[in-house]
Amino acid sequence: MSYTIYLSGEIHSDWREQIQHGITRLNLDIEVLGPITDHDSSDHVGVEILGAEEHSFWKDHKAAKINALRTQSYISRSDIVVVRFGDKYRQWNAAFDAGTANGLGIPVIVMHAPELTHALKEVDATALAVTETPQQVIEILAYISQK
Repeated sequence: MSYTIYLSGEIHSDWREQIQHGITRLNLDIEVLGPITDHDSSDHVGVEILGAEEHSFWKDHKAAKINALRTQSYISRSDIVVVRFGDKYRQWNAAFDAGTANGLGIPVIVMHAPELTHALKEVDATALAVTETPQQVIEILAYISQK
């Protein structure tokens, strides 16, 4: 069975690459989608396409909406959404992505360090799996891909 997964959340570590490498190594039939992970590209897309803004609120507003077009489109095409929360930065968009996936009936796998369990208890409660490492996600994907 083939799957399409969306990898959402923290962009400051190589967790996406680890999962993609594991999928390739195990020869799993999984297409991987994700956000633009380059901060500058993501943050400036609105003003680069739609024009400069005097106030940073409107600059961020334009970028957020364009990024949401991509994110919502990709999530709706996905069979599973993997959401990673890092300890260093607050990923509010990742919580939104988990909620979007849940609202569409798309299963969610959450990944975060144990120290974040209390802070993310509501997000964790909506997930079908709560993991701590990319390897655990890879193992889940391998398990559900078995024929």
